[in-house]
Amino acid sequence: MHTVAILAFDGIVAVDLVVPADVFGHARLLDGRPAYRVKVCGAAKSVRSTVSNIEVPHRLSAILTADTVIVPGIDRADRHVDASVLQMLRRAAARGARIASVCSGALVLAKTGLLDGLRATTHWRAADELAASHPAIDVDPTVLYIDNGQILTSAGGMASLDLCLYMIRRDHGGAVAAASARFAVVPLERSGGQAQFIPHDVPALDRGDALARAFDWARQNLAADLTVDVLARRAAMSARSFARHFKAQTGTTPARWITRARIAEGQGLLETTSLSVECIAESVGFGSPTAFRSRFRDLVGVTPQEYRRSFRRP
Repeated sequence: MHTVAILAFDGIVAVDLVVPADVFGHARLLDGRPAYRVKVCGAAKSVRSTVSNIEVPHRLSAILTADTVIVPGIDRADRHVDASVLQMLRRAAARGARIASVCSGALVLAKTGLLDGLRATTHWRAADELAASHPAIDVDPTVLYIDNGQILTSAGGMASLDLCLYMIRRDHGGAVAAASARFAVVPLERSGGQAQFIPHDVPALDRGDALARAFDWARQNLAADLTVDVLARRAAMSARSFARHFKAQTGTTPARWITRARIAEGQGLLETTSLSVECIAESVGFGSPTAFRSRFRDLVGVTPQEYRRSFRRP
C-alpha cells in the first residue's frame, strides 16, 4: 500500500495537515480497499499548531519508508525548523520519495535545497518572502500547484485539496480521484495552472493629486475611450508628462492600469450578476468579447465562464 507521511512541526498550519490526512485517508480503490496508509510523523510527540496542540503518533523516521511526504504550511517564515526534519526530507528525496509542500510549507521545503533550480508556488502572501530568501527558486505565485515530477508545491487554502486529488489521479487513475472528490463533496481537481484568484487590485495612486483624480474618473467610465491623451487632458498635463509621472508613481503604464481595472470590474460583474460575457465585455470597455476573454485569461488564469462557476454569488 502507498504510504503517505505528513510532517508535523511547531507552527504548523492545522488545516494543511488535516486536509491531506483526510483526503488520502478516505481514498478507496475501485474494489473498496484503502488506497493509502497515512502517517502523521514528527520529531516531537506533540507540536503546537496554529489552533491547538497536535499529538504526533509516528516518529520522524516514518518518512524514510514513505512513498509520499507532505510538508504542511508554517505560520511564520522566520520560525525555526528542527534540523532533523530537514535532513529527513533530504534523505527521503534521495531514495526517491515524492515530496509535496502545501501552502507556506514551501518555505520549509526550500530550506532543504530541494527546490533550488525548480519552479515552485506557495500562498501568494508568502511568495515574496520565498523568492527573496531563496533566489535559486523560480517562484510562481499565480497558480494552484506545480508538478516537477518528484517535487510538487501547492498554493494556500484549498489548493492543497486540488493537489491531493491530482496526486490520487496520478497514482490510481481518474475513477479513484473522482470518487475521492465526491467523498469530499468538491469538484474533481482544478487545473494546476489555474490562478490563485488573487484580487487584481490596480496600483495605488497618491490621493488628491491630478493623476488620482483622472483615474478616479476613469474607474467610473471604464467603457469610455481611455487613451493616454484623454486621461492626460483630465489631469491637465501633456500626454508625455502624464505617462512619465504615472509610471514613476505606480510602476506600470496607464494602459496596463486601465486593463487591470477593467478586468477587476469584470470579475465583480461575473460574481454578482447574470449578465452575459458579451454584455460584461462591452460594459467594462473591451472592444469585443474575444478581447475580454483573452485578457481575462491572461490576468486571471481561467476563462470568464470558469471564473463565474467558481465565484458566482446569489
